[in-house]
Amino acid sequence: MTKQINVGSVPVGGGAPVSIQSMTNTRTDDVSATVEQIKRLQTAGCQIIRVAVPDLVAARAVGAIREQISIPLVVDIHFDYKLALECVAAGCDAVRINPGNIGGEDRVKAVAQACKAKGLPIRIGVNGGSLEKPLLAKYGGVTPEALVESAFGHIRLLEKYDFDDICVSLKSSSVPVTMAAYRLMSEKSNYPLHLGVTETGTVRMGTLKSAIGIGGLLALGIGDTMRVSLSADPVEEVLAARDILKAAGLRRDGPDLISCPTCGRTRIDLISLASEVEERLKKVDKPITVAVMGCAVNGPGEASAADVGIAGGNGEGLLFRKGEIVKKVPQDCLVDELFAMIEQL
Repeated sequence: MTKQINVGSVPVGGGAPVSIQSMTNTRTDDVSATVEQIKRLQTAGCQIIRVAVPDLVAARAVGAIREQISIPLVVDIHFDYKLALECVAAGCDAVRINPGNIGGEDRVKAVAQACKAKGLPIRIGVNGGSLEKPLLAKYGGVTPEALVESAFGHIRLLEKYDFDDICVSLKSSSVPVTMAAYRLMSEKSNYPLHLGVTETGTVRMGTLKSAIGIGGLLALGIGDTMRVSLSADPVEEVLAARDILKAAGLRRDGPDLISCPTCGRTRIDLISLASEVEERLKKVDKPITVAVMGCAVNGPGEASAADVGIAGGNGEGLLFRKGEIVKKVPQDCLVDELFAMIEQL
């Protein structure tokens, strides 16, 4: 089990539930726009939010943002250690930094001491796109071993100043490299791991890459917090993260829809039916499994693990609960009857 840290009120590691993170894409110095986006992300299920701090103007906005939100705020710092100090003083809840790229060790010491004084954790964010040149030369490119060695180099810098309130990420745009790096890190360290695949692309491929990379690691018991990185509205990142956690069996905070892929036996428009059920389930918050099956003969049995479900026939369909048929209804009443049954659960 990994060491537990606290990002504001959210525990990370040590057996705590895997938390969902995202990052704003507004200008951080635009306080109102950033706060509005953070609130939308929180409504979607985001539990920890990160903002970019590229300059002093952004750093000075952190305090105002923090005052108006109710989820922990992480600041993303590169190169200038003074920005980290400014944000710590302003009231951020954690700092994401690479101790190796902010200058001399006196600067690392200053950030470590400032965070320690406030009880704030530091996430070491190793990224395949910014690996140190000596490591690239040593390993011949971005490899799992290079990512892990980079992480330990940064860890040693912080530990030198008696700082161990640390979370680690090892992100690459390659899913296999990312997964191998996290697996190797989990074998060598007990620091909590922030999962992510970087630069994954737009919603479709980005979600697929993240589902494989993040979901695969979660299924192996690796990972304590996560961010799905997409070239899209950050809300899409949060929705994808929730779905990945559901698929990995780690979260039941709403309904789970299962449906069959259809075949030549299907006599109803199952695709439209499943889409209608999926849309209406967005207003349901019960942790249930709902099935939409295309075959009245095999459907109830194949979906026997579902709490409730429907199976289509020719002009009519079946409602079932835990694989047991409840009643037969006309096809045009199937969805309404299903949701009437859901209301009774």
